[in-house]
Amino acid sequence: MAVTEASRIDVRKTWKLYIGGAFPRSESGRSYVVNAADGSPVANAVRASRKDLRDAVRAARGAFQPWADRTAMNRGQVLYRVAELLEGRRDQFESEVALAEGVRPDRAREIVARSIDRWVWYAGWADKIAQVLGSSNPVAGDYFNFTIPEPTGVVGIVAPESSSLLGLVSRLAPPIVAGNSVVVLASESRPLPAISLTEVLATSDVPGGVINVLTGRKHELVPVLAAHEDVDALDVWGVPEDLRTSVELSAADSVKRVARRPKGVADVKFDWLDDRASERPEWIAAYLEMKTVWHPIGV
Repeated sequence: MAVTEASRIDVRKTWKLYIGGAFPRSESGRSYVVNAADGSPVANAVRASRKDLRDAVRAARGAFQPWADRTAMNRGQVLYRVAELLEGRRDQFESEVALAEGVRPDRAREIVARSIDRWVWYAGWADKIAQVLGSSNPVAGDYFNFTIPEPTGVVGIVAPESSSLLGLVSRLAPPIVAGNSVVVLASESRPLPAISLTEVLATSDVPGGVINVLTGRKHELVPVLAAHEDVDALDVWGVPEDLRTSVELSAADSVKRVARRPKGVADVKFDWLDDRASERPEWIAAYLEMKTVWHPIGV
């Protein structure tokens, strides 16, 4: 009997994690159903375990120094390439954003276009942020005094829950531009655009381990990320409200730098399409340390 399109049973794809430039399955073997905004099931996402998170942090630590050692110009070129690949897969991202966020096709097109533009905007800062934040300091002596921004290290990012692509790009690009490596906990309810982004990253020039993306339950993974002593900074934008206090206390135990939402701003109410609010060099500066050096004046 011939199989018609109407008689087929859809086989939902089970996506994988993105760790160290590869796509491993979770050691736990767990997954969960991802639903579209209308409640219909569209795919399965891996439910990452604590061990998966530790593996991601280890990969990020190994990739950090080589990425930080690259020239700012080279990092910018690598990130521009990501934007080019995003442009080539616009149709896929528009479809996934529309499903995930329940928006009209024209709105999804605008969100994807702005995501690409925002990535380009931040990439352009790669070789400029040092000039803005660094300085040659006046001193009373026969030596020079310079302040130079340097990347913080491994950054944990709890992605916004309400904006599956544009919000993610807005939080991911700043630490990467600054020369850090990252471990991202994607939106729990809307992970598909983040997972598709990993396929873009895998075919780009971003070295494996610089960006690692996990999917799963935030209540399970966020406390582990916050307490991990090899994570140097934490972006708590997408942390559930009932975890925020305990997470920041855990981060303080290992002296992590913490990046928060603007005071009084809820994740669901933030307008990611507002360039003035979302394109900010201060978000890059949040993941930089200022190093001051003295150098004698030569004869």
